[in-house]
Amino acid sequence: MKFLKGALVFLVVIGLCFTIFAGEVEVLHWWTSGGEAAAMTVLKQMLEKEGHTWKDFAVAGGGGDAAMTVLKSRAIAGNPPSAAQVKGPQIQLWGAEGVLTNLDDVAKAEKWDKIIPKVVADIMKYKGHYVAVPVNVHRINWMWCNPAVFKKAGAKIPTTWAEFEVAAKKIQAAGLIPVAWGGQPWQEATVFETIVAGIGGSDFYRKALVKADPAALNSYTMIKCLETLKMIKQYTDKGAPGRDWNLATAMVIKGQAAMQFMGDWAKGEFTAAGKKPGVDYIAALAPQTSKQFIFNIDSFIMFKIKDAKNVEAQKAMARLILQPRFQEVFNVNKGSIPVRLGMPEAPFDAPARQAMKDFVTSAKTGGLVPSMAHEMAVMPAIRGAIMDVVTNFYNSNMSAKDAASQLASAVKAAK
Repeated sequence: MKFLKGALVFLVVIGLCFTIFAGEVEVLHWWTSGGEAAAMTVLKQMLEKEGHTWKDFAVAGGGGDAAMTVLKSRAIAGNPPSAAQVKGPQIQLWGAEGVLTNLDDVAKAEKWDKIIPKVVADIMKYKGHYVAVPVNVHRINWMWCNPAVFKKAGAKIPTTWAEFEVAAKKIQAAGLIPVAWGGQPWQEATVFETIVAGIGGSDFYRKALVKADPAALNSYTMIKCLETLKMIKQYTDKGAPGRDWNLATAMVIKGQAAMQFMGDWAKGEFTAAGKKPGVDYIAALAPQTSKQFIFNIDSFIMFKIKDAKNVEAQKAMARLILQPRFQEVFNVNKGSIPVRLGMPEAPFDAPARQAMKDFVTSAKTGGLVPSMAHEMAVMPAIRGAIMDVVTNFYNSNMSAKDAASQLASAVKAAK
């Protein structure tokens, strides 16, 4: 009897301790599609296994625009969530508001400076201190090709822009569309930055699209990049204006078009259509970008919160995001690659494995550069200024020389 009473007391004490040390994280995000939602469920389960509670705050639509509107209203009211999906230079903007918490203790214990590249770590820090945790890496500079179309036209998959023009002419002569194009500003900017990386190289890319240096923007090299962008237009179809990216991908899948320049989320369309990499489609790097890895990274910023239990839950979430299990499950589902270095390649497909290798290599060589088009490189006002000029140039008779001059002027005005 005494043993049973003692056991009962022990269980009560353990239960009380569990309750005392359990906290809650409220997480704002816009990952509501099937694969993304399933991946987030894994993080939720990992957190709950440690005794904490997950409060989902999903805001669908707008690629995060709607979520940011909600987040700003919550922050202004002094009631921010524990964590919110925010990326790139916007992390610095939130850091400047003084509302983000310091994650250095978690980062030190988990050796974040060693398991993620410095270029990524720097984006996650505000004034040298971690305030955000990265989730994944998308590669932007892919070229998705239908090998059957190339074979029919007697063309080879290009590795340079000169080879691209040769192949495009052959494909067009065969009565097929060389490039599946989505005529929307962000898509045009995606191809533009890929061209800048390939023609200008990594150092020029950083000067022009990360530092937004007017001299680089209004240079001979930039003029050449813009001329290349306009050159591609003649190899697109009349239905391109306004076309969504996934519809352009479908053109390549169906054999209507030979290639598309798009980030690795396009791979999900091929997978959903039952197509196999290396057989039904080729995941090649965009011309002249074999040494570059243009990246887009999703991340969570962590806000200052008062409840000690919830702070512990928040830190647990930050720690778990970079754990190998979550890195694997989330990225296999999303089509991206782990931001954590040294992950096993086995669970990933061939394009992802190549990206994982190139991610490591480019981080060492200086070829790892942030995407301007996808909000990783410059502040929103500067990004908007660049994109406006690029889309106006692409969709008008403006000369490349005038466009380069306008880029420099627009950026100066936006700073």
